[in-house]
Amino acid sequence: MRVTFKRKVLKNGMTIMLEKRNLPVVSVAFAVRNGGVNEKEEEKGISHFIEHMLYKGTSKRDAKKIADEIEKRGGELNGFTSEEITAYWCKMPSRHLNIALEVLGDMVKNPIFNEKELEKERKVIFEEIKMYHDNPRAHSLDEIQKLLYSGTMKINLVGTLKTMNSITRDKILNRFKEVYTPNNMILCVVGDCNFEDLVKFAEKNFKDEKGKISLEEFHPENESKIEERIGIDQASLIFAYHVPLADDEKSYAAMVLNSLMADGMSSRLFSEIREKRNLAYAVKGDSNINKTFAYNLIYIGTMKDNIEKVKELILKEFEKVASSLGEAEVKQIKEQLIGNYQISMEDSQQQMINLLAYELHGDAKEFYNFEKEIGKVKLADVKKLALNAKNNHSFFSLVPKE
Repeated sequence: MRVTFKRKVLKNGMTIMLEKRNLPVVSVAFAVRNGGVNEKEEEKGISHFIEHMLYKGTSKRDAKKIADEIEKRGGELNGFTSEEITAYWCKMPSRHLNIALEVLGDMVKNPIFNEKELEKERKVIFEEIKMYHDNPRAHSLDEIQKLLYSGTMKINLVGTLKTMNSITRDKILNRFKEVYTPNNMILCVVGDCNFEDLVKFAEKNFKDEKGKISLEEFHPENESKIEERIGIDQASLIFAYHVPLADDEKSYAAMVLNSLMADGMSSRLFSEIREKRNLAYAVKGDSNINKTFAYNLIYIGTMKDNIEKVKELILKEFEKVASSLGEAEVKQIKEQLIGNYQISMEDSQQQMINLLAYELHGDAKEFYNFEKEIGKVKLADVKKLALNAKNNHSFFSLVPKE
């Protein structure tokens, strides 16, 4: 796919990125290089809390006006917080690009953090915490990360009831002033837009202010845990293993291994666990590869009595890959990943997220080298990673309580 991509770092440190498309739709995001890994354990959830509060009003717009200016023009408005980034985005007709820039720009520059709204939103986040806990799959995904890392990574991204109760307006204001500065920000647009107009907008509306972001200390670990719960009928099992960060080639090898094992109905574990033995409905894999940490995981929903059998099948399959995986199968998986990559580019919103992820690693331009990098993955690296996964991994199981 031929694309026109431009990227520029302004004098104030803000990064501007555009993938030009001749379609009447545009996706726009203002992102901050800050998330869960930048939070102390006692303040975990503050980045996510700030994200919520930026939709509650600025000095120019209240919450309703923020939503109205985007949605009444046919747009979608949302945001997300991850361990490494917080982003505010909208997708709308490209003729309303200026509105998107003005509204999102106002949100990240001029939030008022109204005390009454803050206390109301704190209650909303309490309900969000309960929602994730009550969802077996979401809860299991949270718990496996706690078994993989020490420090701040052992606490949920949205925080806990204790940490959320400790976050005051003053703490939010201080963190906002430290982090929401141009040198920590990325403006990413995918759609019909003039790059120079983006640059002019950013230069006009964002001053040369410098902020600071600190990375909190955490280390890889491997643990196993079984948790019982009343009121569920199915057991949720997650198998996860670390991916080396020292070499980018290892990250691409991890993507190959993830797809090989649990990406789709043609994957090895889907075939072994669901198709051959009918032990599960959901067999899904994911690669969570970031700048500061990386791991692959496999999620399986099964009966409590089948947990040990499923574990045995997973480990046996990794052992088979480590010992006998061949070049032909790796070539097929590479083709699958390249196809997935091309399909992911179709939607401007997903492409915006793709580019932000690669920018966090260093430079969004590297996204367009994906096919070349996947092509360079060596059979030996995939087999080595599979052996390491077999020998060094974490298990989490959420099972029905009798």
